[in-house]
Amino acid sequence: MLRTVWNKSIRQLVALCIRFLPVARRRHIERWMRGRDQFQKLRDADLVVVSPGKSGRTWLRVMLSGYYHHVYGIEGEALLGFDNLHRRDRRVPKVFFTHDNYLKDYTGNFDSKRDFYGKRIVLMVRQPQDVVVSEYFNWLHRMKPGKMYLNDFPEKGEDVSIYDFAMRDCGLRRILDLLDSWARELPKLENVTIVRYEDMRDDPETVFRGLVRFLGGPDDDDAIRAAVEFASLENMRKMEKQGGGWLKGGRMKPADPKNPQSYKVRRAKVGGYRDYFDDAEVEKIDALTDERLSPLWGYDGAS
Repeated sequence: MLRTVWNKSIRQLVALCIRFLPVARRRHIERWMRGRDQFQKLRDADLVVVSPGKSGRTWLRVMLSGYYHHVYGIEGEALLGFDNLHRRDRRVPKVFFTHDNYLKDYTGNFDSKRDFYGKRIVLMVRQPQDVVVSEYFNWLHRMKPGKMYLNDFPEKGEDVSIYDFAMRDCGLRRILDLLDSWARELPKLENVTIVRYEDMRDDPETVFRGLVRFLGGPDDDDAIRAAVEFASLENMRKMEKQGGGWLKGGRMKPADPKNPQSYKVRRAKVGGYRDYFDDAEVEKIDALTDERLSPLWGYDGAS
């Protein structure tokens, strides 16, 4: 925790000192520093959870939190961070959650996942078309200007339709690029499992039990059921709306309590992207996905 606060303070200080540099140079330095911080966590982690943004990682995180609190009798309402629960009970792994955004800016490994070799990895994936819709609403309502700048999203307040956002480089193509890079590297990863968002929605208890076994945790029926129930979408929505307990904090608060699209826990509908595009747009989005996405993930444009 102290290291995280210290690293954030250093990044803020450096950002202040380099504010007069050209934008591209500033962005490179700030991404390098974030990559360095992530490298430190990756090096020390027992488990790495990798996912494109808006792929259900928070759902999995809450489920894991409920499981570890229940199975090891950890009191309190702490959401699983990097090593916060590990410090309470050494049986809980140190978990590094990442969208794989900045690490390569520090290590230079842009064409491989060499940084992750030898690690125990959970890949959390979701149908890319649904991901890009969630990413759009995250950009529109929740994303801070600094993150927009660092990750080359449209600037805050820019008038961008959901279709235009999806077809920009920061939209569907970026998601497909990330999934493709991991698909190519999977044969080189020795200890990895894939968790699909859609499978979790269909049968969360079975999928989570498989994950617990992969992690080597106690196969405790009560703890698994309690974790799944605790992380139900209905309960997460309730907690976010109330703004307390496990989901308290800026990241887990709606940007506008009166706007359901601004909540962290939004619709969670499988295939719901079609509700936001006309038929011609859906056809183009699906065609791009079919062209670019590896069959490894089990998705296609008409799924």
